Amino acid sequence: MGNKEQYILAHDLGTSGNKATLYGVDGTLRCSVVCDYPTYTPQDRFVEQDPMDWWGAVCRGTRELLEKAKAAPEEVLCVSFSGQMMGCLPVDAQGNPLRRSIIWADTRAVTQEKEMIDRVGQAHGYRITGHRLSASYSAAKLMWVRENEPEVYRRTAKMLHAKDFIIRKMTGCFVTDYSDASGTNLLDIEKRAWSQEMLRALEISESLLPEVRRSCDAAGGVTAEAARETGLLEGTPVIIGGGDGSCACVGAGVVRPGRAYNVLGSSSWISLAAEKPLFDEKMRTFNWLHLDETLYTPCGTMQAAGYSYAWFRDQLGQMEKQEAARDGGSAYERLNRLAEGSAPGANGVLFLPYLLGERSPRWDLDARGAFLGMGAGTTRGDLARAVLEGVGYNLRIIREILAGAVPMEKLVMIGGGAKGRTWMHILADIWQTELTLPRYREEATSMGAAVCGGVGIGLYPDYSVIERMNPDEDVIRPNPENAKAYDAAFELFNDAYDALAPLYKKMSVRREGGRAS
Repeated sequence: MGNKEQYILAHDLGTSGNKATLYGVDGTLRCSVVCDYPTYTPQDRFVEQDPMDWWGAVCRGTRELLEKAKAAPEEVLCVSFSGQMMGCLPVDAQGNPLRRSIIWADTRAVTQEKEMIDRVGQAHGYRITGHRLSASYSAAKLMWVRENEPEVYRRTAKMLHAKDFIIRKMTGCFVTDYSDASGTNLLDIEKRAWSQEMLRALEISESLLPEVRRSCDAAGGVTAEAARETGLLEGTPVIIGGGDGSCACVGAGVVRPGRAYNVLGSSSWISLAAEKPLFDEKMRTFNWLHLDETLYTPCGTMQAAGYSYAWFRDQLGQMEKQEAARDGGSAYERLNRLAEGSAPGANGVLFLPYLLGERSPRWDLDARGAFLGMGAGTTRGDLARAVLEGVGYNLRIIREILAGAVPMEKLVMIGGGAKGRTWMHILADIWQTELTLPRYREEATSMGAAVCGGVGIGLYPDYSVIERMNPDEDVIRPNPENAKAYDAAFELFNDAYDALAPLYKKMSVRREGGRAS
């Protein structure tokens, strides 16, 4: 093979599958392989995955990646991880799963959420953990297991997240990192330790939780058994890594206080690096720990960003889909051209992007999507633009909450939505903020995990190396001429939600009664 290459292997355990990626030591993306796995929804609000599917994807993906890249196992310097957060996987003392994992999207634990709020208080819990007390987080899910599957709970030795289960399979160790631990509703966000107050109030033993360590710490080396299954070399260092949000933060180059980014994917979030948590008086935003455990990442996440545009494409963009299938290219680009033909403000049409209810900033599960202001002259271009703008207005609320604490002159844009220049210009104008586009926009999460691995083995001095590896390559500047129109539309957007909120509640009761989804 001549001179040996050296690689960092990053696994990104997402919701739809695991992406295994090889990076050169200079941060160059060399090769990636995606292995999908199924999601199970046995009943309403239940969303689960089989952890052995995760392990199978990691093993298969590693072998395929090494073969595809023609890389030898000894050329892999370390393995590191990014993983979906806020899950609940009970395992026994040997690390064997006792049931399928209850993943982040699962909201079955509504009774347990109420119990948590009754015992701790929503505002007090928010101050301790940096998050609202919610069925979305691990604690409520573990309480649900205790109350509904007592035999599983009795046999549970540890509750793990996705990456932590894979680390156990690779090394035999039970560990997690600060970023993933901050998505449990059980970590004291300022003390950076499991909260004794939360554990006592919820009657959860600390012994059920893994040891919390730095993201860049080594969990151990690849065991002989894991080496056989993955094709890696026995003893290869396994670096813990972090939750996917915190890995994306590093991959976007947000490694210094004050720098901020927006992930524009199916969901979307705005986050930044800060020296302390940001506690919003209305609890509209929340806080993670950064991969650099001395920093925090205050954050606001909306549910249906790219999802809203995908819904529009699938339901109202059939012509563009057919043209793209026939002639090649992207249905989205065709819809973007339609949107460009509509004026800023979409000729008076508003879209409320609440197809999946809403987290930040509304925290309203009953909210639903709506077009408002349509007239006889409304075009599909107006509707397409209204969807892109509606996501922008919702994110503007999040941005303004965060910018109230930390000035936000620029935003780094990553995720699949950052490929569309039409949307970038619309967002820059709505926010009147300069947007920067880095070299790698869709690989930021795995790149953050890879940098974490490099820091862990001493290859890089600190996380700031990402600024060289994933530099800004393009800038979108706001057009001040559009500010007035967007400010007026933004005010109407908020008025529209306030007016519809009571109606959403009534419609929810009707849906529940009629068994509609």
